[in-house]
Amino acid sequence: MNNMFGMLKKAQEMQKGLKAVQDELAKTEVTGVAGGGVVSVMMLGTHEITKVTIKPEALEDGEMLEDLLKVAANDALAKANALAKEKMGAVTGGLSIPGL
Repeated sequence: MNNMFGMLKKAQEMQKGLKAVQDELAKTEVTGVAGGGVVSVMMLGTHEITKVTIKPEALEDGEMLEDLLKVAANDALAKANALAKEKMGAVTGGLSIPGL
């Protein structure tokens, strides 16, 4: 019976930790860049894009601009995912929990 209460307490602590990590991710920005900084995309750890910066030289070629935006957004997304994985892993002890 004590073991069950201990497990329940650990689950509640983990839930609090996960909530804290989610709150931190909602405030943490990562930046994806492409073309040596010609295009940059800032994104929160929750995958919300907060800012896109495009230098004038990127405006000369529409196709190149599309490609650079895609690369920068994917770079920011990869950084946000890595950040979330790192922060969640610290709370879950490396346990893979579906949906997190």
